[in-house]
Amino acid sequence: MNTVKRMAMQVGLAGCLLVAASTLQADVWDSARHGYVDNDGVRIHYATVGEGPLMVMIHGFPDFWYSWRHQMEGLQDQYQVVAIDQRGYNLSGQPEGDENYDMRLLTADVAAVIRAFGQDSAIVVGHDWGGMVAWNFAFAYPQMVDRLVVMNLPHPNGMIRELTINEEQRANSAYARRFQQGSPSDSDIFFGGPMMPQTMAGWVQDPVARQRYVEAFSQSDFDAMLAYYKRNFPRLPALSDTPPPLSPEVPQLDVPLLVIHGLDDTALHSDGLNNTWDWNDAGTTIVAVPDAGHFVQQDAADKVTDTLRWWLGAQR
Repeated sequence: MNTVKRMAMQVGLAGCLLVAASTLQADVWDSARHGYVDNDGVRIHYATVGEGPLMVMIHGFPDFWYSWRHQMEGLQDQYQVVAIDQRGYNLSGQPEGDENYDMRLLTADVAAVIRAFGQDSAIVVGHDWGGMVAWNFAFAYPQMVDRLVVMNLPHPNGMIRELTINEEQRANSAYARRFQQGSPSDSDIFFGGPMMPQTMAGWVQDPVARQRYVEAFSQSDFDAMLAYYKRNFPRLPALSDTPPPLSPEVPQLDVPLLVIHGLDDTALHSDGLNNTWDWNDAGTTIVAVPDAGHFVQQDAADKVTDTLRWWLGAQR
């Protein structure tokens, strides 16, 4: 092989590798369209990609819209995916006072986003605190939920049951009691230290994504993050061998439901998933993901995206 031809092949291979590397680095950070929705004076920031049926994705703690980047990338060919910053986080409004983070207001934010896109309903997807908002949105606005997806947050009935009878879950929730009682500057509030952008982003493995998280947390309100717990997280019930009676404030659901749970979650015990099917009159699908932790949408990104595509397609 002559030198010129060999050099041409090397240049071509290098070019392919550069394109591949560029493709791997490119994500919805660069392609998403951004906007704001007003809910009674509080601006809710969103990022959106794709076209088709509306899907609203709600992040948890500590997180922001970018948590859903893999699913946004993988679903944009069939859906208009809208990932929001919950109030208090990143570019959304950050009103002062715990009362401004009441669940009634958090669910109203989601309703405002759906209406702003000119729709009467949407597929609603939530993780962690976003999962709690998704559950409660389905309770309060059942007519606005086409399908419901919740990740790593048991149904409220399962959550309070495990907090009552499951000593492991009670121990795992000790952090929530710290958050309910403390402030962001406390020396041990966030797993041994104060709340700071760098430490709060420490769980993010990808270095590029981690820096984006640091930036997002730098412009978030840590008091607001704790207000979610102070206003909405259940107080620890008395330990008992007997499950508590079902709360009359938690209505029966009737919506196609998908629950995805990373089994290595150290905060939320998988036993909380038991009986979820009893609290929903429509079809209920539960997918347990081994070797994935609390942030299942990132730990098992491809599996979660593939599961969403399969399940959503089967519901049509």
